[in-house]
Amino acid sequence: MPQKIPATVITGFLGAGKTTLIRNLLQQANGKRIALVVNEFGDIGVDGDLLKGCGIEGCADDDVIELSNGCICCTVADDFIPTIETLLGRADPPDHIVIETSGLALPQPLVRAFNWPEIRTRTTIDGVVTVVDGPALADGRFAHDEARVAAQREADDSIDHETPLAELFEDQLACADIVVVSKTDAMEAGRADETVASLGTRTRDGVRLVRSGMGGLAPDVLLGLDAGAEDDVAARHEIHHHHHDDEGDDDHHHHGDEHAHGHDEFDSFALAFGEVSDVEAFRARVEATIRAHDVLRLKGFLAVEGKPMRMVLQAVGPRIETYFDRPFGTDGRQSALVVIGLHGLDEAAIRLALGCGN
Repeated sequence: MPQKIPATVITGFLGAGKTTLIRNLLQQANGKRIALVVNEFGDIGVDGDLLKGCGIEGCADDDVIELSNGCICCTVADDFIPTIETLLGRADPPDHIVIETSGLALPQPLVRAFNWPEIRTRTTIDGVVTVVDGPALADGRFAHDEARVAAQREADDSIDHETPLAELFEDQLACADIVVVSKTDAMEAGRADETVASLGTRTRDGVRLVRSGMGGLAPDVLLGLDAGAEDDVAARHEIHHHHHDDEGDDDHHHHGDEHAHGHDEFDSFALAFGEVSDVEAFRARVEATIRAHDVLRLKGFLAVEGKPMRMVLQAVGPRIETYFDRPFGTDGRQSALVVIGLHGLDEAAIRLALGCGN
């Protein structure tokens, strides 16, 4: 039997730092051919575009495949399996496949998908890496008052007080072989220690927790875990219960991966507008809009007046990062952002607040 090609699933909530982790991984690949499958929740492929134009040796544009037809965990049969089959069928297949899920994806359906006959004999999940935004977790972004929730549950077990964010976060933790706590270089040492210790009580036995800053992590930390996660699905329990038409059916037919995920708990929309003349003023407007409308994630590219390079804008809650990336392509200079939040976002008010039309 030919050796199976290893695949790494990188999951984590919106803005946790998955793309940064992958970019640093590529920079240290040392000749290893890595193919990337990138999925996003939203109409603008920001992460895929950042990786496609990374300029890193050995990272060709055709090694970056974007899946934009909805969240990857809900399109396993239609998008994911055919994509993996295409990669495995190349004349010169990759040494390793890295899959970046949407920030709202459940990793468990992908783990199950590696048991499908079309790919089971040719690839295996080397490991599931869950990236956690350290500062966001320390600030309580994934759950409301946990002590109050625990007290309410103790009083009435029939009440589910978890938020959609908290449930999704717990699902991503439950599936992990390794948890990367990102942005710890932006935290005080004591606070980072407390955050990591708290996560350690919420993961399965044997799951490693590592810290990461802007420098990223060496490939040997993330790759070569040899977890064979598809053979260990039962241990990677999930809060969101999936409803399979083929439960108990070992054939894993394509139509058996329908499930109820609850993506309708989140809203997303895209903004397209012209050049920005005053970056600092626009940043201030973005921060005020995020706070006023409880936006979870905002990211995209800005065309800055008088600058040939496009500016990347990334916001997680009220934390905003901007940097110049590379020149605009032949499709013209235009600013484009995607906005993601809980269901009920006031799109019209957000557009008005950002000066992007009614």
